[in-house]
Amino acid sequence: MNYRPDKYGNQISILGYGCMRFKGSFSDTERQVMTAVEQGVNYFDTAYVYPGNEETLGKVLAKNNLRDKVFIATKLPHYLVRSSDKMESIFTEQLRRLQTDYVDFYLMHMLTGVDTWERLKSLGIIQWLEEKKKSGAIRQVGFSYHGNSDAFLKLIDVFDWDFCQIQYNYMDEHSQAGRRGLYYAYEKGVPVFIMEPLRGGKLVNRLPEEAKHIFEEYPVRHTPAQWALRWLWNQKEVTCVLSGMNSLEMVQDNINTACTADVGEIGPAEEEMLKQVVNAINSKVKVGCTGCAYCVPCPKNVDIPGTFAAYNRRYSENKFWGLVEYAMCTALRKTRTSASNCVQCGKCESHCPQNIEIRKELKNAEKELEGPLYKFVCKLQKVFDLF
Repeated sequence: MNYRPDKYGNQISILGYGCMRFKGSFSDTERQVMTAVEQGVNYFDTAYVYPGNEETLGKVLAKNNLRDKVFIATKLPHYLVRSSDKMESIFTEQLRRLQTDYVDFYLMHMLTGVDTWERLKSLGIIQWLEEKKKSGAIRQVGFSYHGNSDAFLKLIDVFDWDFCQIQYNYMDEHSQAGRRGLYYAYEKGVPVFIMEPLRGGKLVNRLPEEAKHIFEEYPVRHTPAQWALRWLWNQKEVTCVLSGMNSLEMVQDNINTACTADVGEIGPAEEEMLKQVVNAINSKVKVGCTGCAYCVPCPKNVDIPGTFAAYNRRYSENKFWGLVEYAMCTALRKTRTSASNCVQCGKCESHCPQNIEIRKELKNAEKELEGPLYKFVCKLQKVFDLF
C-alpha cells in the first residue's frame, strides 16, 4: 500500500474505505474490512446519518481489536444542530456506536458555505471543537463539501482546517470544488480527501459504448475504475481517495491498484485518452459548459456552473441523481442559488469563453430541474431552516 502524509505527518493510505455502501451480512462486511486492514488500508470514513453504518464499523473494529490500527473519520450533521447541547449528544452517540473514546478525523457534513459556518459559530462550534481537541476526543477537524469552487475557496479561509473532503474525478475536474479548489487547499496546507472518485459507480457501470471502446483500444490496459483511481493518485495534491467498497473483489482490485499507482504515471497521452472518454460521455449533455466559472458571481446569486453540471448529469448519467446534485448545489443552502433566480440581465454571457446562451439554457434547466420534487425540498429547507 502507498501512503501520503496528513497535516501532522501521519501516514494515510492513499486508498480509504468509504463505509456508506456497506451491504450484505455482517460477516461479509467484516471480511471485507479485515482484508482491507490486513493489506494496509488505514482510513475508514462513515457518518452519523448513514443508517447502521457507524455501529457496523465500530463492531468490526472492536471485535477484531483494530481500533489502534486505523483512523476513523465520521461527520457532524450540522443541519440537525440547533445548540451546543445537540452537538454533544450527537457526538456522544457516535462514540457509543463506534465503540471508541475518540475520533481521528471529524467533519462538518456537507458544509454548504460561509453562512452555514457562521451559524455554527453562533452556536459555539469553535469552542466546542477546541474543547474536544484539547481532551483528545477529536484529533482533527475538517468538512465535506458539495458546491461550486468559489464558495469552497471562501470556506477554506474561514477556519484553520486540518483537512477537507471534496467530490472530484476526471468528470468533475472543473465542477464542484474542482481542480481549482484542490490546488487552493493544497497550497494552504489543507490535505484533501476525495469522495465519489467513480461518481457513485457511474464511471464504471454507466459508461456509453464509445467510452468503453476508447478504454478497450488503449495500449495500456486498465479497467475504467482503475483509470479513474490512477488519474486521482497521479496528483500529488490528493491525500486519500475514498472508495465505497462492498465486495471482496472490489476491495482486492482497489488495493492492487493503490499498491502500484503513483504520481507521474499519467502522462500527456493518457490525459488525452481520458479527455476523449470525457467527450464521449459529454456527447449526450445539454450544455457545453466546462465549469470555468467565468460567468460568476451572478448578481442574483445563481450557481450557473453548478446548475449546468446537474442539468448535464441528468441527461448523460441519471435523471434522479441530476436532480439530487441540483438540490444540493442550489436549494440546500442558506441563500438559494437556483436557476429561477435569473433576471435575464445577461452579465454572465459577456464573460463566457464558450459563448453559451446562458440565459436561455438557465430557463431550460429551470423547467427540467425545478419540478415538484425540487419545490418540496425547498419547502422543507425553509420550514426546518436546515442550513
